[in-house]
Amino acid sequence: MNPALQSLLDLLDLEQIEQNIFRGISRSALIPRVFGGQVAAQALVAAGRTVPEDRLPHSLHSYFLRMGDPGAPIVYTVDRIRDGRSFTTRRVVAVQHGQPIFHLSASFQTHEEGLDHQAHMPPAPDPETLPTAQETLPRYADAFYEPGVAARLLEAREAVDLRYVDEPPYATTGRAREPRSQVWFRTNGKLADDPLLHICLATYVSDMTLLDSVLLAHGRGGWTVGDVVGASLDHAMWFHRPFRADEWLLYDQESPSASGGRGLGQARIYTRDGRLAISVIQEGVVRVPR
Repeated sequence: MNPALQSLLDLLDLEQIEQNIFRGISRSALIPRVFGGQVAAQALVAAGRTVPEDRLPHSLHSYFLRMGDPGAPIVYTVDRIRDGRSFTTRRVVAVQHGQPIFHLSASFQTHEEGLDHQAHMPPAPDPETLPTAQETLPRYADAFYEPGVAARLLEAREAVDLRYVDEPPYATTGRAREPRSQVWFRTNGKLADDPLLHICLATYVSDMTLLDSVLLAHGRGGWTVGDVVGASLDHAMWFHRPFRADEWLLYDQESPSASGGRGLGQARIYTRDGRLAISVIQEGVVRVPR
């Protein structure tokens, strides 16, 4: 297996230290805080460890409360809110240095048949025809990144093959365009068949690019180049249909609004054959340095 993917899987394999209490570590970060997608994925892992295997998440709602310290363990405490005949609800609080840094509520459901319709998948080129991050990012490293930062950014994303359909924000500085972004992604290696694992990995990736569309609307370069200061505030996901995170998924993202130092991103994630797998909404801090 790709060493970076194995490292990510190890990150999601939480240590159980007591009933309903789990501990996780962080990977090295480009910025002095824990990556939000990591905390969300680990919290969902903790919740899932307390739920029967025949029940999978169908939704999560979360808030980022404080900046996480990547040098300290994170303790996840699970509250077993409800165990019904079809639905199970869990609440998870992530704590560091005695303070909550993240809060998640997740609902799980047994499989049921019912009414079925979905929004159509938008057009997008085949992912294999698009350049990889390893091919695009170095072209902009000298202009936008301090020495060594681009290499560290690529290293942090080696577990995931992520390909922009159009130019990413760091390639379009100064040129505002429609607040919409499309990204194909999949893990850089095959995964086990555990559906919860695939859901948690999609949760991890979902925080990487969702607010890019906010930047595109204003011709801003990106979060790591000092052009904009940003941080996730909340994150919500709905899981509609089965999918695999090691097969191509289209992340179709847009921003309907930015105001008051905040920006909103909303998105749909489709399987390659056109099934709507996930809906996502996130609001984040979006501030221009003065």
